[in-house]
Amino acid sequence: MKIDRMEVFYVALPLIYPWKTAYGEDADVHSVLVCMISGGMEGWGETSPFFAPTYSPETASSVFFLITEIFGPQIAGKEWDSAAALRDHLAVFKGNPFAKAGVEIAWWNLEAKIRKTPLHRLLGGKTRLVEAGQDFGVQDSLDMLLGNIEKAVKQGFQRIKLKAKPGWDVEMLEAVRGSFPKMTFHIDCNSGYTLGHLPLFKKIDRFHLAMIEQPLFHDDLVEHAELQKQIETPICLDESIKSPRDMRLAIKLKSCRYVNIKPGRVGGLQNAVEIHNLARDNGIPAWIGGMLESSLAVGISVELATLENIVYPSDVGASSQFIKEDITEPTIEFPGKERSFKPSSVPGVPYLPDPKKLAKHSRDKFILEE
Repeated sequence: MKIDRMEVFYVALPLIYPWKTAYGEDADVHSVLVCMISGGMEGWGETSPFFAPTYSPETASSVFFLITEIFGPQIAGKEWDSAAALRDHLAVFKGNPFAKAGVEIAWWNLEAKIRKTPLHRLLGGKTRLVEAGQDFGVQDSLDMLLGNIEKAVKQGFQRIKLKAKPGWDVEMLEAVRGSFPKMTFHIDCNSGYTLGHLPLFKKIDRFHLAMIEQPLFHDDLVEHAELQKQIETPICLDESIKSPRDMRLAIKLKSCRYVNIKPGRVGGLQNAVEIHNLARDNGIPAWIGGMLESSLAVGISVELATLENIVYPSDVGASSQFIKEDITEPTIEFPGKERSFKPSSVPGVPYLPDPKKLAKHSRDKFILEE
C-alpha cells in the first residue's frame, strides 16, 4: 500500500489515581497516536513510553519528535507491502522501539482495514477470549492495598500483579499472602533491585509467586540469568526484551522462565509476534504487558493476546479502572462480570479515537503528506 498521509498526536490523559512504581510516580497517560491513511482508508497506532525516561530511555516527547521529524518522512508517500519491510527500512536508526512501534502498529491496523479482517487474524491469532489480570501500583498503605485486592478477587480476577520496590516488598508480601493464601500473585520490580538483593529474593521464594518480573537492571540479561540460577521463583523479563535478538540471547543465557511482551517496548507487532514464536518454540510461556495507555492500545494488546503461547492473564483492563476520560469511542470495558475480552469482530480494532476527545486531550499535532 502507498501511505498518502500521516497524522501524529501527542495526548495526555489524567489518571484516576497516580501510578506509583520503583521508578517514581505518574499522574497522566502520555501517548503518541499515529493515523496512517492510504486510498481513503485509515489505521491507528498508539505508543506510550511515559512522560519521563523512567521505564525506558524514550519519552512521549522524544517519540513525537522522531515520528514527525525522522521516521514519518521515511514512510509517508512510499509503498509498504509488509510490516517487516517497514521495520527493516527503519533499522538504520538505532534503538527507539517505542517511536518505531507507533508507525508500525498503525500500518498493521491500516492493512487490516484494507483486507477487511480483524487484527488478531492478521497477526495469526485465534478468535478466543483473552483473560485479564489486575495490577496494583505501590499504594499509600497496606490496608489500602489489601482492600483493593479483596475487591479484585470478588470481581473474579484470576491473577494479580503487585508493584514492588525496596521497602515495599517482603513486608507487603507477608500481608498479602497472609490474607490471600491461594490467590495467584506476581511482583513487578521495574529494575529496582540488584544482585546484592539476593538474600531478599530468597526470602521472596517462600511466598510462592507465579513470577518476579524484571527485578534487575533495565537492559540486563546476564545478571538475570545468574539470579534465576539461585532462586526458585521464575523470573519474567520485561524491559530487557526490546527485540527478537534480545529474546534469542535471553534464551541462550537462560535469563528467564517467562516473558512479558509489549508492542511498544519491542518496536511493534511484527517483533512482538517473532518474540512470541521464539518463546513458544523454546518452552517459555508469554503474556501481554501493558503501559499507561488508552483503549486503542489496550484493544491492540487484546488482539495480540490471542496468539497461542499467551497462557498467563495479560495486562489488559477496562479504561474506567485507570483513566478519568479516555479518547476512544467506544472505550474498552469488561463485558458484564467477565474478566476477559473478546477480540475484534470488525476490521482492525473497534476502539478508535473520538475526534472531539482527541482534540481536547492533544498537546500537539503534526501532519505528514507526500
